[in-house]
Order: sequence, then structure tokens, then C-alpha cells
Amino acid sequence: MIPYDSTMDDYPQQSSNQINQEDRPDKPEEACGVFGIYAPGEDVAKLTYFGLYALQHRGQESAGIATFEGTTVHLHKDMGLVSQVFNESVLQELPGNLAVGHTRYSTTGSSRKVNAQPAVVESRLGKLALAHNGNLVNTVQLREELLQSQCNLVTTTDSEMIAFAIAEEVNAGANWVDGCIQACRRCQGAFSLVIGTPDGVMGVRDPNGIRPLVIGILAGEPDRYVLASETCGLDIIGAEYLRDVQPGELVWINEEGLTSIQWQQQSQRKLCIFEMIYFARPDSLMHEETLYSYRMRLGRRLAAESAVEADLVFGVPDSGIPAAIGFSQASGVAYGEGLIKNRYVGRTFIQPTQTMRESGLRMKLNPLKDVLAGKRVVIVDDSIVRGTTSRKLVKTLREAGAVEVHMRISSPPVTHPCFYGIDTDTQDQLIAATKSVADIAKQLEVDSLAYLSWEGMLEATREDTNSFCSACFTGDYPVAIPEQVKRSKLILEKATV
Repeated sequence: MIPYDSTMDDYPQQSSNQINQEDRPDKPEEACGVFGIYAPGEDVAKLTYFGLYALQHRGQESAGIATFEGTTVHLHKDMGLVSQVFNESVLQELPGNLAVGHTRYSTTGSSRKVNAQPAVVESRLGKLALAHNGNLVNTVQLREELLQSQCNLVTTTDSEMIAFAIAEEVNAGANWVDGCIQACRRCQGAFSLVIGTPDGVMGVRDPNGIRPLVIGILAGEPDRYVLASETCGLDIIGAEYLRDVQPGELVWINEEGLTSIQWQQQSQRKLCIFEMIYFARPDSLMHEETLYSYRMRLGRRLAAESAVEADLVFGVPDSGIPAAIGFSQASGVAYGEGLIKNRYVGRTFIQPTQTMRESGLRMKLNPLKDVLAGKRVVIVDDSIVRGTTSRKLVKTLREAGAVEVHMRISSPPVTHPCFYGIDTDTQDQLIAATKSVADIAKQLEVDSLAYLSWEGMLEATREDTNSFCSACFTGDYPVAIPEQVKRSKLILEKATV
């Protein structure tokens, strides 16, 4: 759901005094979270609100809910966090038996209310509301096809294009399910979709299942089903996890229950490994365990591969903590807290003063000076993208009294950009794409730096290692990237790491 036009010419650009490159999070950022529910007799808008609230980590720029009351669609979406976009009075204006919700992250320059989801489109059978997690790689081709069919595209998002493609198939005579399948066969890339219609809700995953989508069930008679990007979106409303939507599967939920259709037989799962390393919440389930457990195993493997003599190990809050605990368990180095995170800081366009900026990360992370003083420390993080935040962090730890700073990363070096729905920099901005590990260590000013091996990362999943997309580490993209899309992000030469 990243905007189609990478030049963003038709967006008001944010100026340099609004967003400073140095102040951007030094992490890949997830595009969005989706939620859907079919539950006649329940307050579906409120349940969707809480589902999105649990999925807030997947996108913080806009949120929206569409409910269906017969053929009438009630829609509310706006810029901001879920708790800022909705209140009791807004939710009371969203009656219905089914709902679709979305929370979105977008790239700089594309933060406009018109691009918030769900995308609502008219068709022969009534309106449809679509929420999308992922990114298509054939948007140029699909957009040209839709414009030739006189589709009135309002936004530049690929999500709206998918909605119009479904409407186009329905208008040509297909029913909801067949229309969605035919439209999905026109799409290439990553897409986990939740689609509301007057007759029911659909959940769809692309043939590689790059982005997650799960099914839950609410207790009661008859069965009432829920769709969400992660199981934490089910837990918050008391829904029981049933199973994942499979790669290449469509589920149709209506008054008769849940119907499964394998719309793409040639499916091969390639779940984004970064979902497990970083994006998804640690309490979400994947492969019948919480991601907290997987991340602890990453830390144990990291210690086995790159142990170092030290007095204290701690993680960068919050995402580095499980791996740091695992590192401590396997290495015998004492675990503790070295940094305290201000969990209420939120996003702000009010920039810190230059003095504050030079002092580092104090708005978000503050060191425990008495804990760090005189210590040899190991700091564990899940990834390094540009290295800007990591360097500030090392400086902060030394100023707090740490005598040695060793950095350990619970994933391999990020050397390639993502084209499947994660907002990463262009390749020349990825520090590991142009520098060796030794050069990165020198730039970060650490005493030592080590990344987890690619094999270690995959083996720790305890799953088939071929069932994951790890293109950001290898450049091996499971869905072919058109040349003109490649040129927008890739550089010609790779660094030797």
C-alpha cells in the first residue's frame, strides 16, 4: 500500500524543517495492519476499534473503519493514531453487522487523508471496502489497465487499484468471490487483504503469503469470525485463534459461516522474516508459539556465534530485549537494563533544539548512568538500517560511563531494500550495502560489532528455511521486480561483508 508514484509529485512535500533525516527511526517500518469481522448482533465498530488498537504498532499515521448495515456503508477515517481518530460518539455512528479496519504507515510526503484506508469503491453488487497490507510490484501496469477502463482513481495507492480491479470484475458479471479471485490474479507482489461487502467479508493472501493474516472465532452461536494481521488483534477482543489464512487462499465469511477457496494452486509460502524478527508484536503467535520465544532463540544463537567478555548485556527497548535475554542465558553475561524508554513520547513534528539533537536520543531513550559506569557492556538490537541511531546510542552509553561497548545484532546485515510493503531506504542509504562489518563498527565507534548469520536466523525458526522471504539480507526476491521499480531503489554494486 505504498503510493504508486515514487516521485510523489502530486503530494505536498514535507520540508526539511518538518522531518530531519537524522531524526527518522533507524528501522524498517511496517506499512499497515488490517482487521475484519463478521458478527451480527455485536458492536462491530467497537470490536474493530480495539483490534486496530492492538495493531497500532503496524502503522501510526492514519486509521479507518468501514461498517456495513445492509447495503449502506458507514465510513470514518482520518490521520492520526487509532485513539485520536475514534471516540465513543464516532463509533456510535458506525452501525452494522460486519466491519473492516485499517491502520497505516506511509512514506514521507504521502501522509494525506485521501490515502487513508479502507478504500471504498462502488460496484454492480454494491460498495466494497478494502484494507491492504503489503505492496504490489506491478502497479504501473495495473494502473494503466484501470485508466484504460475509465476507472476514476482518486489516490495513488496500489490498495485503491486492487479495489477498483475487484469492482471491474464484478461489473463484468462476476460475483464477489470470483471477482476478487480474478482481480488478485492481476496482482503481483505482497497483499494480505480484508474486504467488506454487503453480503460478507473476504480475507485473501497472495500466493507467497509474504504478509501475515490470521483467522479468529468469537464464542457464541452462530460462529462469528474475525480476521487480523496478527493474533494480538484477536486476543484483545476475546477471539480465539483458529488458523492462518494460507498463501493463495481466499476465505469468504457470511451468514452461512466460513468458506475456504484455494485461488492459487501454485503457492509457496515466503513469509517476511522481518515480521518474526521485529515487526509483529512479541506476544503474537506464529508457528504455534509467541514471537518472544523465537526472538530469545535468536539471542542464544547470537551468543553462540559471537560471544564476548563483558559485565552486562541489555537490549535496545523494546524490540531488542528478548534477544538480549537469550544472549545472557547462552553466554552467562548478566542481563540488566541499561536504557529506559519513554513509552509515551509518540511522533512529533516539533523538532528538538540543535543542542538536544546533538545530545542524542534522550527524548526516547535515557541511560542508567549508575548501572553503566565502569562496565563492559553488550547492547543487543534487532537490526541496523542507516546506522544514525546506533552511533548516537553508542555515544550516549560511553558518556554514561561504559568503558567498552560491544554491539550485537539479532539479524544479518540489511543490504537490500524491500519492495513488498516495508518502508526501507534506497539501497545506497543502507549502511551494510556499502560498508563491511569492520567499517560499520568503525563508523559506530563500538569496540566490536557482530551480526547474526543468515543461517542462524532461519534455523532458529524451527521451520522449513525455504518458507521465508529474506530478500532484504540476500537480494533474492521471491516475486520478480520489474526493472523500472528496481531502479528506484537498487544500486549496481554490493559491498563485501
